[in-house]
Amino acid sequence: MGKYVSVAIDGPAGAGKSTMAKRVAKELGYLYVDTGAIYRTVGYHMWLMGIGPRDADGIRRCLDDVNIEIQHLEDGVSAASDVYKRQAQKCVRDFLLDMQRAFARKHNVVMDGRDIGTVVLPKAQVKIFLTASPEERAKRRFEELTEKGEKASYEKVLQDMKQRDKQDSERAIAPLKPAPDAVKLDTSGNTIEQSVSEILAIVRRKLG
Repeated sequence: MGKYVSVAIDGPAGAGKSTMAKRVAKELGYLYVDTGAIYRTVGYHMWLMGIGPRDADGIRRCLDDVNIEIQHLEDGVSAASDVYKRQAQKCVRDFLLDMQRAFARKHNVVMDGRDIGTVVLPKAQVKIFLTASPEERAKRRFEELTEKGEKASYEKVLQDMKQRDKQDSERAIAPLKPAPDAVKLDTSGNTIEQSVSEILAIVRRKLG
């Protein structure tokens, strides 16, 4: 990885990876790379062009014209385009893999996702597998939706969470799993501040 440091944070949906990774990156003075936002940006662009997630030829042609920017997209757009992430064509994954690795070659980075430590940055100096019980993650998601004024059922959120876990762990390409050398951190019952402190302690311990 050269002279730059990479911190890879993986974990299932609802584990709080993005929130905590942003806080950790800010505390360390590192660049935060939101891989989910990159996929959603590509997906949104394809959607605007009328290209479906299974149209491999159309996607390949369009990738040459995509101007990727790491950005936040509204939840509605994210939900509509996230299908490109779950059913990503290999050409999209390869295209974005090169981009994500390029960030790590040029910057100290904190990168979160589901296959950062296993596929994207297998030589990252620090690998953390962040998780919490399905019930805890569903509770967090339910509260987040409620705070936004959206109607939600905890039972439905929990059911969707478990289904997403199954899909992510059984997908053919880069399934969700901790890297052999990842530090597993269960944040069930933690506040965000407690979890961020634990992650920073792991990073500093690993980096000496």
